Amino acid sequence: MSAPIGTFCIVLHSHLPWLAHHGSWPVGEEWLYQAWAHSYLPVVDLLQRFADEGREDVLTLGVTPVLAAQLDDPYCLRGFHDWLGNWQLRARYAGVRWQRDDPLLRDLAAAEHQASEKALTAFETQWRHGFSPVLRTLVDANVIELLGGPATHPFQPLLEPGIRDYVLRFGLEDTRLRVGQKPEGIWAPECGYAPGMEWGYAKAGVQRFLVDGPSLRGNTAAARTVGDSDVVCFGRDLEVTYRVWSPKAGYPGHADYRDFHTYDHPSGLKPSRVTGKHIEPWDKHPYDPARAAVAVQQHADDFVATVVDRLHKLPENSLVVAAYDTELFGHWWHEGPAWLESVLRRLPEAGVRVTTLRGALEAGHLGPKVDLPASSWGSGKDWRVWDGEQVADLVAAGADLQRDLLSIVDTFGRAARNPAADQLVREALLALSSDWAFMVTKDSAADYARRRAKVHAERFSELAGLLRLGHHDRALTRAEELHAEDHPFGRLDARGLIP
Repeated sequence: MSAPIGTFCIVLHSHLPWLAHHGSWPVGEEWLYQAWAHSYLPVVDLLQRFADEGREDVLTLGVTPVLAAQLDDPYCLRGFHDWLGNWQLRARYAGVRWQRDDPLLRDLAAAEHQASEKALTAFETQWRHGFSPVLRTLVDANVIELLGGPATHPFQPLLEPGIRDYVLRFGLEDTRLRVGQKPEGIWAPECGYAPGMEWGYAKAGVQRFLVDGPSLRGNTAAARTVGDSDVVCFGRDLEVTYRVWSPKAGYPGHADYRDFHTYDHPSGLKPSRVTGKHIEPWDKHPYDPARAAVAVQQHADDFVATVVDRLHKLPENSLVVAAYDTELFGHWWHEGPAWLESVLRRLPEAGVRVTTLRGALEAGHLGPKVDLPASSWGSGKDWRVWDGEQVADLVAAGADLQRDLLSIVDTFGRAARNPAADQLVREALLALSSDWAFMVTKDSAADYARRRAKVHAERFSELAGLLRLGHHDRALTRAEELHAEDHPFGRLDARGLIP
């Protein structure tokens, strides 16, 4: 067998903020359940089929601790089970409602019913005890390399060093408890980086992390050690990554793919194909799975050709890393899982080694050290999405909250855990989630994001005030009330913040 022409790694980042008990439609728990049904279930199904074939090092999968907490949570598991049953009922209703309509719509209703039945069966037979047992089998079989991250997905460059270290250490330990192994790598939230953060990574045991391509000035053909540390960074190859999804274009916008934004509101299903960029929802054509399947194969061929061409242009035996949100595959892009499977099967046939970030290092893809600039994968590749004028108030509030948190940690005491102090820290970390600033800057459910940041900050302030005044019984009672809604990370121990 001839030597590979190069190495390809696909990295998927699975993340949603804490949504349980914080609204349902259009933003809230519905967001979680849609992503669960249409992305997490089919991507796991794909990986399990690769495992059954004996394939190893198929891809690198990041799962944030706050998402894992929801996918293991009994309340969310019950809610998702109900949602799947409702999906099945909606598909039946659509089948009756569309009986006299276009044959494509009748077929779509039948396909939706079959999909809901498959999802319900998968959940009841494999997921009843949460995601972690499912994920652990994939990790143990070496089908994936698992990436972890800070507990609640904060934008790390804006955190005080003590809080930054605590959130990362706790997040890695939480993942270890769920799957039995502590991740060696992380997907840094929003690929946010500030010079010197590599030393915090090294201290926490992180050996590798992701940055965006411009952080390496586009030189992403090998991993690089960061500064004088032994910590390694990998850069997204944007020339390849953007073939799938970019700020302006990509495969999911093709006319024959299912349109994400157009709903049949009585059933809640999505009956249309994209049709065209400027077509009104009521003028879009019915979704045709056969047309979509043809587009999937065309785009898989195009992507494989793009990777091969890119590797031929780079120095011999180079590395290409493409990285995406997991939720793109199935949730945002209905055909995404089928495309992903086709690409992962065709790349080896084209002479490309497909592996994980760990596998890329084992294959020798390590270049000279690099000094990284302050960066992210957001607009402008700097921090403006999370630290810009539109979110200046959120940034200021977050800075004040961190100062308050650090000023009160000495009162926690080391002798025993304090549930009120634990809830105080939990609310602080939820308030500092990077999602809120992103949603405001991008004007995506901005009101919801501002409300969430405000709610958690106010809950933090309420508990902090009670603890400062020595009203420990009242603080404990209030913490128990808040814990009913905000309860990720039952092992969270506020004493870990004490210097």
